[in-house]
Amino acid sequence: MEVTGKVIIALPEVAGVSKSGNNWKKREYVLETLESFPKKIHFDFFGERADQYPLNPGDVIRLSFDIESREYNGRWYTSIRGWKAEPAQEGAAAPQGAAFPTPQQPAYAAPAAAPAPQGLPAEQSAPQGFPAPPATPSATDDLPF
Repeated sequence: MEVTGKVIIALPEVAGVSKSGNNWKKREYVLETLESFPKKIHFDFFGERADQYPLNPGDVIRLSFDIESREYNGRWYTSIRGWKAEPAQEGAAAPQGAAFPTPQQPAYAAPAAAPAPQGLPAEQSAPQGFPAPPATPSATDDLPF
C-alpha cells in the first residue's frame, strides 16, 4: 500500500537485543497526508531500513508500507511498517486515480440523455424533471446538437 504526505515528526531511534541475542533497531515517524482533511499516520522502519531511509521533518514522501496486527494478552495492536520511502512528485496532492474526488474532479457526473425507446413519443422518454428533446429539429434551430 502507498500513501503520500509530509513527515511532521521524526522520533529518536530505538534499539535493543532480542531474546535470541540479535541486535535490532527501528525509527519511528509521523506523516501527515496531503488531503482536504489531513490524517496523521504513525509508521516505522525496522532493521536495516531504519538506516536506508533517513527522513527529516518537512520531507514530502511517498511511503510504501505493510499493515501488521498482533495479539498480546488478549488485546490487538496494529503497526504500519514502512519498506520504501521516496520523494513525492512536486505538486502531487493525491495519488493518481484517487478513490475520492479532488477539488478539480466533481463528486458526480451529470446524467446522460438516454435514447428514446422505440414506439414511445419523446415526451415520455425524458427522465422526470428534465425537458423532453424535440421530436424533429426545427428550421430555426441552428445548434449542432
